[in-house]
Amino acid sequence: MSEPAQSASSSLELSQRIEARWATIMFALIVMLLAIVVFTGVHWAAMPPSRVEVVDVKTLHLAGEFIESNLGTGIDPQGNVTVHMLAEQYAFHPHCIVVPEGVPVTFRATSGDVVHGFQIIGTNVNSMLVPGYVSTFIMTLNGVGERTMPCHEFCGVGHAAMWATVKVVPLATFEEMARKSRRLSCV
Repeated sequence: MSEPAQSASSSLELSQRIEARWATIMFALIVMLLAIVVFTGVHWAAMPPSRVEVVDVKTLHLAGEFIESNLGTGIDPQGNVTVHMLAEQYAFHPHCIVVPEGVPVTFRATSGDVVHGFQIIGTNVNSMLVPGYVSTFIMTLNGVGERTMPCHEFCGVGHAAMWATVKVVPLATFEEMARKSRRLSCV
């Protein structure tokens, strides 16, 4: 065999070996990433993180913190402002909540049927409400006024009409309202 033909043949073999090695490395990398995804999914499904609170969706309306008389804004025994909300197709309960301006407010919300979105426009509040789990977050709202709270996860044919209102009032007004009622809403 001539030297140029032998050189071309060895170059071809070398490039094929290099390509085979890279293909093997990439295949192994893809298999490893898929194994990580599967392991993580199975692990989180079997053992959710310890900070996750669960709630029985079958008894939401019968007992516990999400019964109708406990929904809305309230002040707990430690003096903290807490909002309890329930999302169901196609409404938030209560439809309008009142919160004080400039005070940290703890939102505790869940869903009774399907996954819903919880977002307060103009803030960084953005959460998913998953049936069986309680979503908890703390937010301080500044600026008196009303903010829209739409559902941002498609939850069915009535999704576009699913929204609520967050009414931010001065602290003195909120305290006066809280003296008159255990649970506050705009109604």
